[in-house]
Amino acid sequence: MSMAPIPRWNAQGLLPPMDARNPASAWRSPYLVGMTDLVLRFGTSDERRQILDGLLYYRAELYAVGITTGFQWLDGSFLEEIEKLEARAPRDVDVVTFFELPAGQTQADVLNRNRNLFDRKKTKAAYRVDAFPLCLGGAAKPLIERSTCWYSLWSHRRDLRWKGYLEVGLSAAEDAAARANLNVVVGSAL
Repeated sequence: MSMAPIPRWNAQGLLPPMDARNPASAWRSPYLVGMTDLVLRFGTSDERRQILDGLLYYRAELYAVGITTGFQWLDGSFLEEIEKLEARAPRDVDVVTFFELPAGQTQADVLNRNRNLFDRKKTKAAYRVDAFPLCLGGAAKPLIERSTCWYSLWSHRRDLRWKGYLEVGLSAAEDAAARANLNVVVGSAL
């Protein structure tokens, strides 16, 4: 996945979930961007710059405990044109950190280096980051990228209206019961 410019807010004051001119393109949320682009695009007020400063300190603390491989998803009112939508400044930034453990380390090892990084109330107070850390296994990043692509494609119509979709577990026994019910439904429809 390559980096692209951060899209402008749409008429609703939100980042568009996809390219409305080409809804099936790969350019969609979550947009892959660099921290410099994030700072330049959203550091437009003292409040926003304070939140970005906190985010950068939070990231520095992650690096200090050995979390150096992974990625983050950012969201919340920080990524909205909240000043116009609700006549207020953003209060924090929501951050999910998908990370790999340092080689030879356990989750307990990392947690014991700085427990505050894994406590939402403390990260919110210290860094203005509403933090959600998630430890990954080695093959998780490609799976997450593909899953978010499908989620993004299926959670919106091409006209950008939200819609839902379903998850069904794999079960041969349940499929046999479903087939029996399907035969009853099909038989009664005739």
